[in-house]
Parts: sequence; C-alpha cells; structure tokens
Amino acid sequence: MANSPATEKVIPYALLGMTVVTGVVDAVSFLSLGHVFTANMTGNIVFLAFATAHVPGLSIARSLTALLAFLVGAILGGRVTARAGADSQIRFAAQAFLLEVAFLFAASFCGIGYRGNLPEHSFQPFALIALTALAMGTRNAAVRKLAIPDLTTTVLTLTITGIGADSSLANGNNPRLARRVASVAAMFLGAALGAVVIHYSISAALGLATAISAVCSAALFRSVRTSDTL
Repeated sequence: MANSPATEKVIPYALLGMTVVTGVVDAVSFLSLGHVFTANMTGNIVFLAFATAHVPGLSIARSLTALLAFLVGAILGGRVTARAGADSQIRFAAQAFLLEVAFLFAASFCGIGYRGNLPEHSFQPFALIALTALAMGTRNAAVRKLAIPDLTTTVLTLTITGIGADSSLANGNNPRLARRVASVAAMFLGAALGAVVIHYSISAALGLATAISAVCSAALFRSVRTSDTL
C-alpha cells in the first residue's frame, strides 16, 4: 500500500520536529558534556582529531564514546529498517524512532542531578554521551532509509548549500526553499532551547528532547494507522 496523502503530509513536520531535537541534544552534549557532539558526527570527528592533537578542553575518550555509540545506534536503526519495502518504510522508520525516544528517556533519567564539574572519568557523562549518541545514530539510520530531500535532521551543510546554489542569484529556481529554511530554523531553535534549558537542568533539556521526539513518533504512527484503515 502506498503512503496516504495524510502520511506524506505528516513526514516533513515530524522530521522538522526531530531536527529541533538534534539542536537540543547537541546543545546538551557540547555545552555540558565536555565539548563533544553526539548528533553531528562531522563535528565530532573534528573534535576527536583536535583532542588527539592535545588541544585543551577536548577529550579523546568522550569523542570516541560518542562516535562508537552513534555507530551502534546506526546499526540498530539499520536492522529495524532493513526489512522495509517501498510501501512500509515509514512504519519501520517509526519503530526506529521509538528506540530514539527510549534512549533519550533513559538519558534524561540518567541526567538527574548531573553537575558539570564532575571528574574527567566519571561514569555519568559517559553514560549521557552514549545514550544520546545511540538515540541519534538510530534515528539517522531510519531517516537515511526514508531519504526525504533536505530533511536529514542532523546535517545542514548540503541544505545551506542548496539554498545558495539553487537560488535565483545562481540562476536556479529555489526548489524546496521553504523546507530548507525551515530545517535551518528548526536546528537553530533546538540549539537555542537546549542552551537555555540546561542552565536549569540537563535532565530537563533531555526530557524536552524526549517529549518532542515522542510527539513526532506518535504523529507518524497515527498517520500510518490511519492510512491502513483507508
């Protein structure tokens, strides 16, 4: 069964919501967990390289934990979506998104009482890094399977490139301009929200990310169930 018009309409909004989650998660990881990214692996690889070169304030262990956990999450997401056909991609992606919600919920619980002045090798920050990276890796595998143009939910480089390269100034016709701008705005909003909320509680920031992710997943499940009854 092909995706219903209602499902096709919900997908972009759900992925924009998850882009907001990415901003929140990277705000938490960069600002509170030792200058590491757990959603943006391009930045994390760069930080890992800097840490290897003994740049102060960066940690090989934390960056490597984020990278490996993200990879494990991507494997989990890939296994969930591997059986998806053209008519069931959204259903299987929604199942993978539930894993994201579970990992983020565990991270928000783990973040209760977190203090940024913990010793370098304390367990709590590593657990938070691993759980958030697992969540983001799982989601990225599902989003990659969906392959919705300009809605990768974590990487904006190609999106911003598209805004410029396909613009009227570049003799383009501005395809999907609203979606591209919305992706950038969603990431910005999520990062700003995360930066504000972590002043009160890292657990609250991760709880916010969990709630947004859960709402997006629920919307996708509802749209799929509705299409199945048609």
